[in-house]
Amino acid sequence: MANKHESRSRIVWVIIVGAMTLLVIPLSEAVAVGPSVSIDFGAAGPKQTAVVIQIVILLTVLSLAPALFIMVTSFTRIVIVLSFLRQALGTQAVPPNQVILSLALFLTMFIMAPVGQTVYNNALQPLMAEQISYEDAWKKGIEPVRNFMLRQVREKDLELFIKLSHMAKPDRVEDVPTQAIIPAFILSELRIAFQIGFLIYIPFLIVDMVVASILMSMGMMLLPPVVISLPFKLILFVLADGWYLVVGSMVRSFQ
Repeated sequence: MANKHESRSRIVWVIIVGAMTLLVIPLSEAVAVGPSVSIDFGAAGPKQTAVVIQIVILLTVLSLAPALFIMVTSFTRIVIVLSFLRQALGTQAVPPNQVILSLALFLTMFIMAPVGQTVYNNALQPLMAEQISYEDAWKKGIEPVRNFMLRQVREKDLELFIKLSHMAKPDRVEDVPTQAIIPAFILSELRIAFQIGFLIYIPFLIVDMVVASILMSMGMMLLPPVVISLPFKLILFVLADGWYLVVGSMVRSFQ
């Protein structure tokens, strides 16, 4: 029996060594030849090299497009208000996050449609027709977005970031740098969203307080007030046509 086990083990080792030899021989030949890696962007001259650099910059901007879309549009205010509304109703995960994000996305597209149309007519379309340069397209394209943010930004927030950038206070709005407008706009959007969320909370908070007082007066202190107040908050929201009021108020707040 021992001889059989030794013979089997020898056969296994012979197979392993043979397989390793077959793998090592091509690998050694590849190493002897040496790897050759070359990257060709097709840039035969300085002009083509500049085009390649522009493509790389464009891809970088596209990778940052979601963050830019969230921070320089109405998306931030809308999604925060809808999240406050869901918490005020006390419905936990109803509506789900996908529905809230989708509603915020389409409302943002509706609100930003005039700005996007202006950017397309003044910057993108002439650029694709090779009527203006990239620099001119950037200046004409960023102007409608700046005007939209400046209409919503609070002067106090804008002055804060101008002071933090250690620059002199501009005499005209056109001279305010974009890097100061964007964070000031985000800060203003957060402030407005929390103000709207507070106003949304008030009627539902009153319902919770009334239900809790009634339960305590009846001696039902072990019954959670949320269980009783949730149907009343839902029926109040439905009878008041809450979605119509909330969405309409948010859209009008940007106009």
